[in-house]
Order: sequence, then C-alpha cells, then structure tokens
Amino acid sequence: MKYLQLALILLFSLNISAQDNLDLSYYLPQDISYNPEISTPQEILGYIPGEWHVTHDLLVAYMRTLASESPRITIENRGATFEGRPLLLLVITSENNHKNIDKIRKDHVSLTEANSENINTEEMPIVVYQGFSIHGNEPSGSNSALLAAYYLAAGQGEKIDEILDNTVILFDPSLNPDGLQRFAYWANTNKSKNLNPDPQDREFSEVWPGGRTNHYWFDMNRDWLPVQLPESRARIATFHKWQPNILTDHHEMGSNSSFFFQPGIPSRTHPLTPQMNQDLTREIGTYHAKALDKIGSLYYTQEDYDDFYYGKGSTFPDINGSIGILFEQGSSRGHAQETDNGLLTFPFTIRNQFTAALSTLQAAGSMRNKILDYQRTFYKNSRSTMGKDAYVFGSEKDKNKAYHLAEILKRQQVDIYEIKEDFELNGKKFKKGAGYIVPKNQKQHRVVEAMFEKRTSFKDSLFYDISAWSFPLAFDLKFDNSVPLKYTGEKIDSLQKPSINTIIKSDYAYLMEWEDYNTPKALNLILEKGLRAQVAMKTFEADSKKYDYGTILIPVQNQKMTDIEIFDFLTEVSEKSNVSIAGVSTGLTKGISLGSNYFRILEPQKVAIIVGDGITPYDAGEIWHLFDQRYDMHITKLDTRNFGRTDLSKYTDIILPNSWGKDVFETKEVEKIKDWVKTGGTLIGYKNAANWFNTNEFMKLEFIKNKVKAKNVNFEERNDFRGAQGIGGAIFEATQDRSHPVNFGYTNNKIALFRDTTIFIKADSTSYNNPIKYTENPLLSGYISKPNLDLIANTVPFKHSSMGKGHVVLFTDNTNFRGFWYGTNKLLMNAIFFGNEM
Repeated sequence: MKYLQLALILLFSLNISAQDNLDLSYYLPQDISYNPEISTPQEILGYIPGEWHVTHDLLVAYMRTLASESPRITIENRGATFEGRPLLLLVITSENNHKNIDKIRKDHVSLTEANSENINTEEMPIVVYQGFSIHGNEPSGSNSALLAAYYLAAGQGEKIDEILDNTVILFDPSLNPDGLQRFAYWANTNKSKNLNPDPQDREFSEVWPGGRTNHYWFDMNRDWLPVQLPESRARIATFHKWQPNILTDHHEMGSNSSFFFQPGIPSRTHPLTPQMNQDLTREIGTYHAKALDKIGSLYYTQEDYDDFYYGKGSTFPDINGSIGILFEQGSSRGHAQETDNGLLTFPFTIRNQFTAALSTLQAAGSMRNKILDYQRTFYKNSRSTMGKDAYVFGSEKDKNKAYHLAEILKRQQVDIYEIKEDFELNGKKFKKGAGYIVPKNQKQHRVVEAMFEKRTSFKDSLFYDISAWSFPLAFDLKFDNSVPLKYTGEKIDSLQKPSINTIIKSDYAYLMEWEDYNTPKALNLILEKGLRAQVAMKTFEADSKKYDYGTILIPVQNQKMTDIEIFDFLTEVSEKSNVSIAGVSTGLTKGISLGSNYFRILEPQKVAIIVGDGITPYDAGEIWHLFDQRYDMHITKLDTRNFGRTDLSKYTDIILPNSWGKDVFETKEVEKIKDWVKTGGTLIGYKNAANWFNTNEFMKLEFIKNKVKAKNVNFEERNDFRGAQGIGGAIFEATQDRSHPVNFGYTNNKIALFRDTTIFIKADSTSYNNPIKYTENPLLSGYISKPNLDLIANTVPFKHSSMGKGHVVLFTDNTNFRGFWYGTNKLLMNAIFFGNEM
C-alpha cells in the first residue's frame, strides 16, 4: 500500500509538472499553420489558457483584440449583465462572407419562411451558434473559447478556409459573465504554486452562492423560454435574428465523470421534437466520438440527460427548427483534482471542450446540406399543422400581468393581436384592451404550443428538469386555447404597457384596487412616503364601482402632506407603477364605509431574507430579484454566518427560503428568532422550512408521507423507482378563500401552483384555517406518481400560526419560481403587507 501511494504521488506530480510546461501545442491541431500576425491568448492574458482561470475582463480583452486583428471576425456588444459586464457576440466567417453578411443572413432566414422550396442550399453557409459556460463555475467552456477563437482567427490552410467559407459562426464566449468572474476569482485566489489535487482543498469548495448563477443567483440555463434575464434576452434576440442550424451549450458535471454529448435518453425527449432532430443529433455525435477517440478521451452519450424542458439551451433550439447539443465535461473545479479516473487537470477539461467545439464545426460542414434541408422541412411541416383558430389570454383586473406574458411572446417572435371586441367563451369573459389573441396560423405556432400546453401523460417517469411550465397557468390568467379568429383585432407590432386611468383629485380619499400585479410596488412607495394607508377586509361599493378584498384606502385628512401634495405624489406613484388610483368624494358606500374598522392600518415593511450556507441560492435569488427588480423594494440579505450578531429588531418580516438541511441555525439562534416573532415579527418560510418549523416548534404540522414499497423492481431499476416518487416540477390546482388576506387581489376561487417537493401537509379541521387547499384531483400539468397524487389531494400548501404578538407563515411551494411564475408572486407580497391580519 505504501508503494502504491508513492506511485500515485509520483504520477500526480508528473501530470502537474506537465501542466507547468503547458504549451498551445497541447490544444491546437498541428495539421494547419497559424498566422503570426494574430495575437495568441498568452500575449493578451499573460499566461497559456489553463494555467489560470480566465477572468471575464481578460476574456473580453482577447476577443476584442482578435476582432481588431482579423478580418474574419466582427464583434458586437448586445447589452450588459446586471453587474454591467458586456454581452459580446463574435460573428466568425470568411472575409468574403463578411462582405455579404446581411444577404447571407436574410437568405438563411428565408429557409424558415413559406415558399422556400426553390431556394438552393448548395452554396448556402450553415449557421452555428457556439455558447460557452452558461454556468459560471463550469469554466472549461469559456476558457476553451479562447482557443477556439484563436484557431478560427489565425488558422491557415484549406481546412480552415473550408470551415469559414461554409459556416457562419455566432460565437458567444461567455453566456454568464457575472458567474464566470465570480468563479475565476475564487479558483485563482485559492490556487497554490504547488498544485494540490486533494479534493478536500479549499480551492474545490466555493463559498456560497458559488459561481454557477448570475447576479441574482438564477440558473440561466433554465431561462431560454421565459427570457426574464438580460443575458437571456440578448442571446434569444440573436437566435431569432439568425435562426442558427446548430446551437452548442458547453457545460461541466461531477469531477468523477468523463465527457458527455447528446443525444440524451431517448424516452425523455419532448413529443413536439421531431424524430429527425434526434437522428441528426446522433449523427453529429459520431464526429464528436471520432475527435475524442483521436485524443484518447473517454466519453458517453444517450445517458443521464434529456431533451424535454424547452427552457434549456440544448433543448430550446429543438422547438425552433434547430439542433441543440449539450456537452458535459467532468469538472476539475479548480486547476487539478484527484478523481476516480485519475488526476483531472484544468487544461485537460479545456482540451476536451475545444475538441468538441471543432468537431461540431466539422460535422456542420460535412452535414451542411442535410441540416439546412432539415430546417426548411421543419418549418414546412410546421405550416402544414397550423390551426385555424387562436389562443386568447387576459385579465380585466390585472392588465399588467397579461402584458408581461405578451412581452415574453414577443421576445420569442410570436405574433400577437389585440382583442377586437368583448366576448364570452366557455364561461370566461374577455375584454377588449385587457388581453391578447395569438393565432395558431403563424410561423412560431409550435413554440406557442410548447409554452401553452398542459400535459399529464409521459413515456418516462424521470426528468432532468421540470415536467410542466404552462405559461397561462404560471401567470394565473384567463385563457382559452380555441378561439374563433373573428375576435382578432389589430396586429401588435410594438407592444405598449397597458393604459391607466387618470387620477381625479379628491379632498376626501383615494382607493387603489389590489388586483394588479404592480400594486405592491405602489403600496410600498405610499408607505415609505409616510402616508397613512389602510386595507379593506371586506368588499364594498363606492361611486357605483365594486371594490374587492384588499383594496387600499389612502385618506386625505390627518396626513403629513397637504391635499395638493398627496394628489401630486399619488399621480407620480400611479405613473411609476402603472397602476390606476381613484379619487372618491364621500365615505358613504354600499357595504363597509370608508371609516369602518374593517379598514386596517398598514405599516411600512422592513423585510430581510436569510441567505448563505444551507440556503438554496436559486430560491433566495428569486425573492431578491422580485423585490429589487420588480417592486423596487429594499430587502436586507442576512447571512447565516453572521446571524448570531444580527439585530433582528430592525425588521418587520424575515423570509427563510428553502434550505438544504435542518441545521441552518444553532439552538441559541433559533431562540433568538422565536423571541423576535413573539415581539411582533412575521417569519415566512418556504418548502423545507416546514420541517424546520415543525421540529423547532414554530408551528405544529401533520405531514403525510409516501410509504410506497418497491415491488417487482430489480436492482438495476432501483434508482428509477426512487426518482419516480419525486416531484421534479409540476402544476397543481388549489382552491382559494378570497376573504383571507393571503389571497387578497385574486379574482378567482382557484389558483395554479408550481410544486417541486413532496411535502404534504394535512388540512386543518377548521375550514377557515385552510385558505389555500389542493383540490380532490389537483394535477393540471406535469408528472406525479400515482401514490403521490393520492397523497396530495386535499392537503394544504399554506399554513399560518400566531406566536406571541407575531406570525409564522409557511408556503410549501415556490411562489416565485424562476422569475416567471407571476401568478403566485402576490401570495408572498400579501404575507408581507397583510401578515398581521391573518
């Protein structure tokens, strides 16, 4: 054993020493020459790629250098991240193609249009979008982009000329600049001169939240369809502008893995994806296999990953007539790490990614005509399956929410129209000016179908990501999928925000209905200004208009501002938040009067959120983003590392997002939170907080557990059996008691909830303690096992309990999922503003 350890140490030392002697020849093919007038990566970076992790600023500097030196490259800044980093795109092709680039693009896009049958593709370049490291702590992709860009800029010879003549490469060297920068800082600042491959070294264990995500801790590889983030909006605009034939997405996976390329598991491909897409992906894979064989790298394919959720980079192209390809490289997580497969060095991971980037271009060139014809056929077949009716969605009371869904559709190049006239269909009323028509006889009808569908039957019971994402349900909008085209109004070329009513000055009071998505933003502005505001606990009618639960009253008298100042300020609030506010002249109403005790005083809210070790970054980031970007509200991020020294008395509300384990807090910190709640604080927990609440006696919960046993399941199938008992992401129907403050602002008695947990809580025996309750048959869309479906029926996703003068609120489901679940955002805001009335 002693000699074996010495041998391993010697082997590691030799491999690490080889990294010290790193040269570009380790990466670059030697069957071509390279133009000495083009700067090498090390001339700009100061080191050979792989010696250090490239920071985004140096990556940008090198890409700009190449664009200035090579006539093969143009560079475009398409915008900025939340942290202000540029979102670069390089267009790489032959110098001659660049001279005709606009015509090449237009001719290429014309393949997707009607009457494209006679277009000759023999001389048409293929378009390939190469994207790197959408997860910032999977850096071998962006580091390989340095080499790929140099190869394409400096390479000389017939082989390179053929690639550039026949291909337009849309080159995105960093899909996640903020995350890449964060991770590079970590890896570089923890690098030793004598590389230490021990997996327990600090270098391989990032601090929370890690570099995977963007600024607000979103997984950007789930945002290709919802398009909520600036990075996504830039790349989706590029995608639709060019309609690339192939899109590659370079990732990393666990260190003990080798290299993966698609296709994934065949049974987990979305039914809307044509079989030919998978066949072509498989054929492209033969080029990857040959290239990896040549350098002696292990790999696998058609295992683990899938092509189901269209919000991922490797699947989004599949519903758009393109071919998405996922690469997953076993990650060194630093510069060199011991693994089950031996010593894994950072340069080795870069070389594999670089090799796959080149094999993609080789496949694209060899299969050019076949892939171009596939794209043309995809849209030809798509036109033959167009419907003769339309979708409609909208909300008379919440036009802003409908507008935000229309925004997403426009970003996906979907044609949308106004509603021509008021109409009623299947018991639902749709109003002109309060919704949108989406005809099915349009180019993007498959994308719309993918976004709007509800699906409950599947070939497989396992999913790499979510199994449902129906946007009308996510937005909680009135919707119908078969509307006669006669209700279609004018086409909307330039989408505008919904109009709002002009405020009429009042010397008595103002009323703001609570249904609109933007009302929390408006209310926060009002309370922060020091104006007294109250919330209606009952319905009433004023000036012949009906007002629902949750209506906000702003009296004019006994305020710190004059009537003119109040009017001017509320006008500003109305315009900033795009919310209508009405002036009323009398307190005499039908129902409760404006002076009634059923109008409860509201206080400014000082909200904090627990972040740091043990907390799920995605869930925390979604809440931070909601407050900061949507509602312009301050939210203080309290780190678990410093919690013992935190003064909680400053906050009215503390949010505890989903956590990874039970021991986020020490015992004395648990007592500290209890004391804070008892003195009047509102503690709001999500998902796994249910177990923590129950264990630490914040509330008493009765859980219902899945006790299903494996029968006739063999050893090989055991993981599939266990996986099928999880809920990876599905949509369920619940009833709402609209008189309860948590449901203020909702107009229907049912709501669609996104769920990815198996936390089932028994309903209270007292009915009014169950303001949100799953129905008897709750599944609306997605996969859930039969045992879990039986268990979830009539359980509750929301609980409230009092503790001293304070309140404890629990949501078992994520009300803020991935930033696009607009329909349930208000549940959290109701808990914030109205928690004292629950």
